[in-house]
Amino acid sequence: MSTFSRSLIATTAGLALFGLSACGGGTSGGAEETTAAAPTSATSGGGLADFDPCTFFKPDELQSWGLSTQAEEFTQVSFQPGCAWEGEKMDLALQKNADETVQSIQESGSYDKFEPITVGGREAGRMIVSGATDQGGCVTVVNTGGGIVLYQITGYLRDSLADPCAEAEKIADQTASRLPE
Repeated sequence: MSTFSRSLIATTAGLALFGLSACGGGTSGGAEETTAAAPTSATSGGGLADFDPCTFFKPDELQSWGLSTQAEEFTQVSFQPGCAWEGEKMDLALQKNADETVQSIQESGSYDKFEPITVGGREAGRMIVSGATDQGGCVTVVNTGGGIVLYQITGYLRDSLADPCAEAEKIADQTASRLPE
């Protein structure tokens, strides 16, 4: 397992557990299959049903952020599929969740820090998952049509990025206009 996988999994373990406790299980009707090559489908989720986190970013965007253009599947729980991209200083993951909203996450209290923000004119939140304070990672949660999208930044080392939340928000700001309404 690469350093990339270990650091991303360690930071998102709290988020995956949060998802399990906050929604009690995920989508009904069985588990979803996710691949980096094909869009995922959800049994519910409005605009998110056809949204594919694995093909969302443009290659030139990924390169400008110092990331590989090769997506790796990153689905910790079936109801929150996504992909991740590796870089020298940081890794980026993008996931979707049709069962949550920014408000439901904020109300759950399952995080170390949550601050409401606006990203691309949308309700959003800056979040440090439970147990991940000062670990070099941050999640920007953005409301979309039928749920949320999570932009997660994880620094290669704790101090690889001066402000991982600012990095996540920068990427979300640059791309949120393309998210489902």
